[in-house]
Amino acid sequence: AGLNRPGTGALPFARPMSLPIWKPDARRAAATHMAAFTQLVGREKNQDAPRVNGMRTGDYDLLWRWSIRNPARFWELVWQYCEVRASRPADQALSNPMLMPGAKWFEGAKLNFADNLLNGGLLRQSGTRQALVALDESGRRRALTADELRESVRAVAAALKADGVGPGDRVAGFLPNTLETVVAMLATASLGAIWSSCSPDFGLDGVLERFGQIGPKVLFACDGYRYAGKAVDTRERVAQVCAKLPELKRLVIVPFLEDRPELAGLRGAVRFPQYAAAGALEFAQLPFDHPLYILYSSGTTGAPKCIVHGAGGTLLQHLKELVLHTDVRAGDKLFFYTTCGWMMWNWLVSGLAAGATVVLYDGAPMHPGPEALWQLAASEGFTQMGVSPRYLAALEKSGYAPHKHHKLPSLRTLLSTGSPLAPEQFDFVYREIKADVQLASISGGTDIISCFALGDPQLPVYRGELQCRGLGMAVDVLDGAGKPARTTPGELVCTRPFPSMPLGFWNDPGGKRFRAAYFERFPGIWHHGDYAQIMPTGGLVISGRSDATLNPGGVRIGTAEIYRIVDALPEVQESVAVAHRHDNDERIVLFVRLRDGVAWSEDLKQAIRGAIRARLTPRHVPAQVLPCPEVPRTISGKITELAVRELIHGRPVKNADALANPRSLEYFKSLRPEALF
Repeated sequence: AGLNRPGTGALPFARPMSLPIWKPDARRAAATHMAAFTQLVGREKNQDAPRVNGMRTGDYDLLWRWSIRNPARFWELVWQYCEVRASRPADQALSNPMLMPGAKWFEGAKLNFADNLLNGGLLRQSGTRQALVALDESGRRRALTADELRESVRAVAAALKADGVGPGDRVAGFLPNTLETVVAMLATASLGAIWSSCSPDFGLDGVLERFGQIGPKVLFACDGYRYAGKAVDTRERVAQVCAKLPELKRLVIVPFLEDRPELAGLRGAVRFPQYAAAGALEFAQLPFDHPLYILYSSGTTGAPKCIVHGAGGTLLQHLKELVLHTDVRAGDKLFFYTTCGWMMWNWLVSGLAAGATVVLYDGAPMHPGPEALWQLAASEGFTQMGVSPRYLAALEKSGYAPHKHHKLPSLRTLLSTGSPLAPEQFDFVYREIKADVQLASISGGTDIISCFALGDPQLPVYRGELQCRGLGMAVDVLDGAGKPARTTPGELVCTRPFPSMPLGFWNDPGGKRFRAAYFERFPGIWHHGDYAQIMPTGGLVISGRSDATLNPGGVRIGTAEIYRIVDALPEVQESVAVAHRHDNDERIVLFVRLRDGVAWSEDLKQAIRGAIRARLTPRHVPAQVLPCPEVPRTISGKITELAVRELIHGRPVKNADALANPRSLEYFKSLRPEALF
């Protein structure tokens, strides 16, 4: 694999182009969907089109530039290559192409999202082939064939229809990541209703702050869930949620802890196995931009924003990313460790439209031990596997080396997202997991239900970098004045429209809040809020959220730069760095959670500061380093620097219930101001 070993001390934003850490062999690259798609583009009668004979390593930039200069034709070809099902073709692929927001995609087209996932062109397969596999930490395995999945969707869709659900109505899920969740979503989408979900570890206020804004007509909820060997009964919480949703007409309880959970006290409740009705499976044919999903911002600084995503844009973008960028093929086993409260669940389920068997998992990823997911990867034959950098860090700290215990011959791609993937974690993957695997660090977000930067199975992998900007995504990096930052880090933006741009926010007349969220900083340009740099390789380095960027003495520092050094220390489990305002300047305060059995000392504090100074620069060295019992994280596992920053300045966190571990805030609330010096 030509490994670049860790310990070089190179800065993520200042290193010269290194040798790739991995390259695909020529035969593997030539057999990818990306190679076939490039040839399709090459047959275009267009002077900008790439050459017909395929793309060599390094030619991706040519294809990407063609895709953003010719957006209408590019997305038409994605539609054609991925065989999107529609009852009516579009009048035109793109109108108002220079207007953002305001551009319109595939006007006149009529389609259905569920139809494409259940019957899509790339899903042409035997009805007896497994379409969904659901696993959990207790070892239970359940599966549905393609025919069984269609029949389950038919029965639930008929029941929803009998309960008065139709286009535009909201249906919500408070559920684990399992078979019934996917069935309920597809049944909802088949009718043209809007699906929205939260994982069952959300607290009461977190659920109500989301579902309370959208007024679901039907709620699917579980009787409980299991995590790290513990069973958690959720029925009391479900009853409290239902009491606060006046529009709710039906509650469907999915048995997860018990075969026949008690329904007493749950108004209008029925168990999922009995929620079925007669009627044919029909797919409402609706416009390209008909609402499909409502997703939510993290909500750590106020009420969560309800982000509405359209059916056509979600489908087309996911197909592009799954088929072209991730090389998902019919018969593949696609897995991503996620909950139903994170957009990666929506992305994962779209793998059905690419012909993959989608593998679901519910539970703790390292229960009963660090081998848990790797045993499944080997036994199920995962071809694409997705995890977070936090998981990889915990795996490395555990000392478990998957390659010593599992051969993983089927695994072609390892995906990672949720936070920046440190260069040292690239080394760990190739050293301890698999030498011949495409490590695709990807980045986008709930806001676009997709990615701005991700992988390409034909390109080499460079240590610490996301391989490329997504096709059709005019991604750039701007400085504070709004000019391209060619050799320095800056604000990640997208300068032209793309199909998966949100339709808007729920209950935002005129789109005022929507425009303020993404287009206020740079008018007419999508401002994503990540701090990034385009590298000489064509890849990207992202060093955290720009609103969490540190600025001591006027020098901007991404938090990920510090985490990659500190979290690699054997004494440290994880860390969080924030800016502390003092004397009209900013100073860095670093909090570290130590590994079990490690005692805090002045020597350890100085060792941490010394490691940062040696590996980075004096500007990166925190003014203060303090131990903390826990690092606050959102439900999807992301560090929330903003909550810590608010608390150390004496300001309240408005929505602590949006965190996975809200009690972690108590330590920061109790800090005396003098402790920060």
